[in-house]
Amino acid sequence: MKISLHAFSVQIYTNTLGHLSGVLEKGLAHATARKFEPAVLVNARLAPDMLPLSRQVQIACDMAKNSASRLAGLEPPRFEDTEQTFEELLARVARTIDYLKGVPASALEGAEDRDIKVPARERTLQFKGLEFLQRFALPNFFFHVTTAYDILRHNGVELGKRDFTGGF
Repeated sequence: MKISLHAFSVQIYTNTLGHLSGVLEKGLAHATARKFEPAVLVNARLAPDMLPLSRQVQIACDMAKNSASRLAGLEPPRFEDTEQTFEELLARVARTIDYLKGVPASALEGAEDRDIKVPARERTLQFKGLEFLQRFALPNFFFHVTTAYDILRHNGVELGKRDFTGGF
């Protein structure tokens, strides 16, 4: 049985972003129940030199839509990084999921051998599609989703493994 890149990219991204939405909803509910400003969590960081929750969510969404687009040979949509509330972050995640659902599996056929170029600060990274997904896109996506989860968990939001992985 051949497994498609669509199954290992777009489907994983949409599933995991759905779980991230649930994590963000719990973050908002936590702040509301404890009567503190939700912006405290939106701006929280794990360490002073790390990006805040808002940026972790933005990057996770960008990694999903941009990498799926690159694999499909499509121009990714540009989302401005203006989200400052849980509601805005949830809308960003939903918009990303909607975009990903529109990426057809047929567009990723043969993408494992497609040349992928990724601008990175002072240089351009070059990969074949499968290597790009395995070594760059998925690890970066999961890093930022995990960090978003960790920021909220570290700040007392009642989250468990099922919130990250979903129920089975």
